[in-house]
Amino acid sequence: MLFETGKMKERKMGLEQAIKSLDAFPRTEEHLLQKTQSGALVSIVGLVIMATLFFHELTYYLPTNTVHQMSVDLKRGETLPIHINMTFPSLPCDVLSVDAIDMSGKHEVDLDTNIWKLRLNSHGHIIGTEYLSDLVEKEHAAHKHGDEKEHHDDAEKKLHALGFDQDAENMIKKVKQALDNGEGCRVYGVLDVQRVAGNFHISIHGLNIYVAQMIFGGATHVNVSHVIHDLSFGPKYPGLHNPLDGTVRILHDTSGTFKYYIKIVPTEYRYISKEVLPTNQFSVSEYFSPMKAFDRTWPAVYFLYDLSPITVTIKEERRSFLHFITRLCAVLGGAFALTGMLDRWMYRLLEEVTKASGGRASQ
Repeated sequence: MLFETGKMKERKMGLEQAIKSLDAFPRTEEHLLQKTQSGALVSIVGLVIMATLFFHELTYYLPTNTVHQMSVDLKRGETLPIHINMTFPSLPCDVLSVDAIDMSGKHEVDLDTNIWKLRLNSHGHIIGTEYLSDLVEKEHAAHKHGDEKEHHDDAEKKLHALGFDQDAENMIKKVKQALDNGEGCRVYGVLDVQRVAGNFHISIHGLNIYVAQMIFGGATHVNVSHVIHDLSFGPKYPGLHNPLDGTVRILHDTSGTFKYYIKIVPTEYRYISKEVLPTNQFSVSEYFSPMKAFDRTWPAVYFLYDLSPITVTIKEERRSFLHFITRLCAVLGGAFALTGMLDRWMYRLLEEVTKASGGRASQ
């Protein structure tokens, strides 16, 4: 019985020794350890390096990166919001109107559209506000909006029916006084239009042609200088830059029509929180047509837009936590191994130097 118990103990001890032989991190006896100043210096430098690398990896992991994907735009029947914020420093609010037309030639009017005009003095300070509920006129009698004469003839008939002489005189006096005072106008708000190609423009087209002629003395005297503070087709997302924001076009001793050709790209921005923001981004090119003495059209600022059939999806993504841990282990482990090698090299170097100086002293 005792013999069998002894055998079992020997087997257990042999198993323990076999397991211990697999230890990749053997412990050194405390009295065999030797701490040196060079080792302390290397340890401090190593800790600083590892802490720096750790924060570098953390700053690399925490921010999100964006991934762009493209697909066919399947949205139909939705409205397109147009955010406008513009200043016309040389035109009073009484003569400015906003018109929006889709590709069918009809004016699109949204009863919920909110547009405001702010009267500005010659220094650009606000001196009054006016709410515009019907800036966008109803439908044209003709399909071609570029026929200015027919448009003004319709307006003339309406003014005659309302008592043209008195109304026209009051309008002319008021606008001329505003022009003499150097008044300008700031137009801002949101237009909701159908999601089809079209245009909107800001001009004096709402005036009767003879009233406009008496006020300005001809189309060449209508100064449509403008500043675009903001023009967008939906809410902004991180990193979005609207190319027309901050655009300044000032005319001196000339007049003409500005046309901005806009290509709208439907966009979805997907936050890392899974929230989806539908919006639009766009590219633009512009063209300026100077007015000539015998032109029958009147100056305006046109924005002609078309929609791309391709939608862009932008996704926020963060690198995986496992990837972060893998890189962290590799970087910190490498730094630790390098400082260990540096410590051994310094110790041996100092040891050799000490021996050499000791041998010279003995001689």
